[in-house]
Amino acid sequence: MGLIFSLLLWLASEALDAWVEATELPSIAVETSVEVLARDGRLLRAYTVADGRWRMTVEPDAVDPDFTAMLIAYEDKRFYNHGGVDTLAVLRAVAQAAWQGRVVSGGSTLTMQVARLLEDSGTGKLKGKLRQARVALALERHLSKTQILQLYYQVAPYGGNLEGVRAASLAYFGKEPKRLTPAQAALLVALPQSPEGRRPDRAPKAAILAREKILAQAVSTGVILAEQAQAAAREPMPTRRQNFPALAPHIADRVVAAAPDTQLHRTTLDAALQTRIEELATQAVAAHGDRLQVAMVVANHSTGEVLASVGSAAYRADARLGFVDMTRAFRSPGSTLKPLVYGLAFDEGLAHPETLIEDRAMDFGGYAPQNFDKIFRGEVRIREALQLSLNLPVVALTDALGPAKLMSGLRRAGVDARVPGGKPGLAVALGGVGVTLDDMVGLYATIARGGVAQPLHFTVDGSGGKSQSSNGNGVAEKTGLRVMSAVAAWQVGDILSGVAPPIGAPVNRLPYKTGTSYGHRDAWAIGFDGTHVIGVWMGRADGTPVPGVFGADLAAPLLFQAFARVKRKLEPLPLPPPSTLMVANASLPQPLRKFRARNAAFVAVDAPAVDFPPDGAEVELMSDGLLLRVRGGVGPFTWLADGEPIVVSARGRDQLVKMPSPGFVELSVIDSTGQSAQAKVRLR
Repeated sequence: MGLIFSLLLWLASEALDAWVEATELPSIAVETSVEVLARDGRLLRAYTVADGRWRMTVEPDAVDPDFTAMLIAYEDKRFYNHGGVDTLAVLRAVAQAAWQGRVVSGGSTLTMQVARLLEDSGTGKLKGKLRQARVALALERHLSKTQILQLYYQVAPYGGNLEGVRAASLAYFGKEPKRLTPAQAALLVALPQSPEGRRPDRAPKAAILAREKILAQAVSTGVILAEQAQAAAREPMPTRRQNFPALAPHIADRVVAAAPDTQLHRTTLDAALQTRIEELATQAVAAHGDRLQVAMVVANHSTGEVLASVGSAAYRADARLGFVDMTRAFRSPGSTLKPLVYGLAFDEGLAHPETLIEDRAMDFGGYAPQNFDKIFRGEVRIREALQLSLNLPVVALTDALGPAKLMSGLRRAGVDARVPGGKPGLAVALGGVGVTLDDMVGLYATIARGGVAQPLHFTVDGSGGKSQSSNGNGVAEKTGLRVMSAVAAWQVGDILSGVAPPIGAPVNRLPYKTGTSYGHRDAWAIGFDGTHVIGVWMGRADGTPVPGVFGADLAAPLLFQAFARVKRKLEPLPLPPPSTLMVANASLPQPLRKFRARNAAFVAVDAPAVDFPPDGAEVELMSDGLLLRVRGGVGPFTWLADGEPIVVSARGRDQLVKMPSPGFVELSVIDSTGQSAQAKVRLR
């Protein structure tokens, strides 16, 4: 009999073994959320899986050991000793059911629960239990205990659209499951048993009772001390779900779109700094209506790493069009291209910071630009021309350089500059070109880096979501291309460090430049110190004008505030290169003492004109005199009647003058620059 029994036992064992080996296993390649990480591994943003669930990848060593100990103590004490089915637990469950006429305890192991969750096969019916047992036995032959635990960590249900311990920990506690309190660990052990019935945000009383049960079990099995359980029982229960991290949403979208098959994206962003800059951006637009938008970029110009990037004040579909990433929008840069023009001019030997240059009305073949304030300052030093952001000097230098050389400099710096009509003209120097904030920050990083190109990137492999050789528009992306000499770059930085800071900002000699585009559509401010470069853009995402917006008034204060959130004190710029010529104007070589426009002629583009009475008019003399009005020109003004002065050095444009008698008279007006205009009228 013993031999027959052994034979039958062997045959049964072989049959069971064959039955298990023939098991068709469910896929263990569980889809998990795509994640975007900061430079230190902190989660910036995650995306739900295809069915809208939060199911996060989690490594076993990234889960608090107390959670695992509580889980095994409560769910499957012999987890490390059975092969997928706990025979003792099954026999106990059958005996209890037979004795009491109902199911008192289940015999499911953690492996069987994983099998059920992978196949979504239900819990109660015998057929389902047999299937779970078979799959559990097969899983144990193919996976280690650690791998089985990892599957449980990822697929256990936690209520709503939460699956897995990491998603639950982030949603209920706002933290990774690496270091859970005993109370938190106990709640996460209890929830999968009744994920909807014990949800702390919907059924807090049931959640508290379940947590207490797990804590008591943990004490009885020696996982925690009684004192710890008592303290844990007093810990507040979370009453609502927290939002998943959503830092740098625009950057996250970019890296995922660039590598859609990648599960884990590592960026160069600093999560803490990103948080501070996003908060600053939100505050910056709060008092300016519901349409003003902001974008900001912070980078290390030595490495080109983007440390923070804000594409909008808020990532939502609102009146500001918050889903649009304004760091990538092509907008007119206003005067922020001027430092590049001056740097190139220094290299070409056209000028030096102490060179004198004319700031007077000029006409460049029909193009007659004016200064922003409509005032001409005569002869100024190049240094002053850049610091005051004068338009005529920079256009004259661009005319001498040639617009093509300016465009070439932009390309070498990695700037994708889009010119309306395709052919660049002198207006490029004043912002007549489309560029992005990303590229402009890269340009200033190049200047800060001593003139060597340093395009920005925000992924650890340096790609920034774009090809390393080209951004698709023929623009060089490789570092190391020289845009301007180290001397010229230092001279530009030295000049910009003398720009007056905004009212209320620290006088810290931050080299920066502001810009305002035509029609007040864009306000810019970009600056750098010895390590960091920051760019700020403000405007409306739809490109409509913002009345009264100026880079100096709106964007510049925000730039200084951003630097204050990066560091307490600016880092100094490098010392001037040994070959830098640092002398006064009188000691410069003769050709550099004064710049003369090559192709421009000084013209009377703002000459005065007699506005009233108009030429040829017949005007009735009034008892209090004749009204004279001048249009254009530069005051003060002198008026003559038939060559005789009747008003001298008049500040105003309107004058009421007594005339001797009716008849024909020739009126003349002369402005402070010596320009004049005439009108012949008849008085009666």
